[in-house]
Amino acid sequence: MAEEAQPQTPPAKAAAVAATPYRQVRAVYDADTITVYQAYPSAIADEAVAAQCLTASSKFKRGRMTWVKPSWCWMMYRAGYSYKDRGQEKILALKMSHDNFLSLLRRGVLTHGVDRAEPKEGDVRVQWDPERDARLEKLEYRSIQIGIPGVLSTEWAEEWVVGIEDVTARARELKRVLDEEEGVGDEELVKRGLLPVEREFALPDDLREQLKMN
Repeated sequence: MAEEAQPQTPPAKAAAVAATPYRQVRAVYDADTITVYQAYPSAIADEAVAAQCLTASSKFKRGRMTWVKPSWCWMMYRAGYSYKDRGQEKILALKMSHDNFLSLLRRGVLTHGVDRAEPKEGDVRVQWDPERDARLEKLEYRSIQIGIPGVLSTEWAEEWVVGIEDVTARARELKRVLDEEEGVGDEELVKRGLLPVEREFALPDDLREQLKMN
């Protein structure tokens, strides 16, 4: 009996994966802001979007550590396209200024892997986790995850987040298309607005060294 053929990675995608550095910050950003993602319960998310402030709801827990991610696909993996966890059924895209994003990273301490350190109060925690593709398959390079400590959480939520969008419908439509349209490619997902184009967000050399990116 002939051995069953294994699915192959398309050459263009394989080349892109091979060319991507092992640790790199990739995100949607413009001249002024960069987008990160986070999942919330509806009670918090709906009021946050309406008021454009994360702490608009009394249910927002001040002083609690919170994690954000600039990778859309890693957010899809963590949240299961918004279906994974009760109480985290809304996915928000949060805009921060470049300066404030860099300020977070400058407080960063690696807390995962061989380079990990013991964080102190007020330290931002940084993890480099395996990146995912739109189908949540693990890729060979890493994606940054940023843990904002409780002592910074209120300042971050009220002053550093300058735009809030509910992108839950986009996440669920992405899952629907992947489930129902076998073989749909990334280019088509991008065309439909379901897979954002994330570019390298270049960091200065000293910060790259701090985050063990070299």
